[in-house]
Amino acid sequence: MRIEITDEQLDFLGITNKDYLSAASKRALQWPMDLGNEWFFEYEVEDVKGDLAYEEGIVRRDPSAMIKYNNKYFVWYSKSVGPTDGFAGNLENSKVFPWDRCDIWYATSYDGITWKEEGLAVARGKAGTYDDRSVFTPEIMEHDGIYYLTYQTVKCPYTVRVKEEVALAWANSPYGPWTKSVGPILSPANNGIWKDDIDSRFAVEKKGDFDSHKTHDPCIIPYKGKFYLYYKGEQMGEAITFGGRQIRHGVAIAENPKGPYIKSPYNPISNSGHEICVWKYNGGIASLITTDGPEKNTVQWAPDGINFEIKSIVKGAPHAIGLNRTVDAEIHPTHILRWGLTHQYMNDDYQYIRRFTTWEIKHHTAKGEKES
Repeated sequence: MRIEITDEQLDFLGITNKDYLSAASKRALQWPMDLGNEWFFEYEVEDVKGDLAYEEGIVRRDPSAMIKYNNKYFVWYSKSVGPTDGFAGNLENSKVFPWDRCDIWYATSYDGITWKEEGLAVARGKAGTYDDRSVFTPEIMEHDGIYYLTYQTVKCPYTVRVKEEVALAWANSPYGPWTKSVGPILSPANNGIWKDDIDSRFAVEKKGDFDSHKTHDPCIIPYKGKFYLYYKGEQMGEAITFGGRQIRHGVAIAENPKGPYIKSPYNPISNSGHEICVWKYNGGIASLITTDGPEKNTVQWAPDGINFEIKSIVKGAPHAIGLNRTVDAEIHPTHILRWGLTHQYMNDDYQYIRRFTTWEIKHHTAKGEKES
């Protein structure tokens, strides 16, 4: 492909000779001239107070977005008790991950700093049901006065080859009571083939789609008169690529909040990522891509909610972000990220919820140097 080169581009990029272009220079010359910096941020994390502060022996993780009701912030999260056993023990009775044997709880706050744990929101199902092992990683959406919690589920026993699905619950109030969907609203693709009966998630005859093993981290966004369910996909026989796990995101779309949700034929819609963190901005959908893959630690934006392009590369981001959806996200590309909730590992067994704050970086200046 012939690259049109202007003197302005050469000067801005510091390219000496347009007749001798490295691969990096060729890529840079295809960037837009107005790169800007409005999508970039840095962050810090601090403790919260009250019931969500660290508590020995208790796991609280995966905070949902925050909404406001009667002047109080509400957040939902995964909660479990006790240490993690891994896969070495009796899988019927052990706790293989911190997010195993979880229920979904919720808390409220007047200031986003001091939190009161209100109680159980959505519990695991009865033995033999699709969600009898764990319900976790919730996300909240309010639409037409109805509150919807979407979350992921696991059925007993929790083996390395278990398929994880997405479910939904709804209520007329953020206090509940919640009605659960009778079955999952989203499931892994059914086109991968495990190899023999080896107890390994890496042994496959055929890997299948990007979400052939697990569907994780769901988030529903009302968008263009429909409902876009963004989710993380894990593939059977997952590999390590570009220094990160082979994880990508997808979207499923419905006419109604309760579904049915149909996976987009364009899936996967990311090359990287981990937890889903998406918000509406400027007629499209923005996405914070973290942790895994060649495009990790980027902020991306899609004018149609599907075709994402990189807008900035950040130094890192808080884990499992719970966005503050009470603010006007249109003020600035990253305004919705100015503060929110995250979780942090105290150790391999226990995680707890903390608060993050972000800020813009407009210039790089040395100590004592004045900004232009």
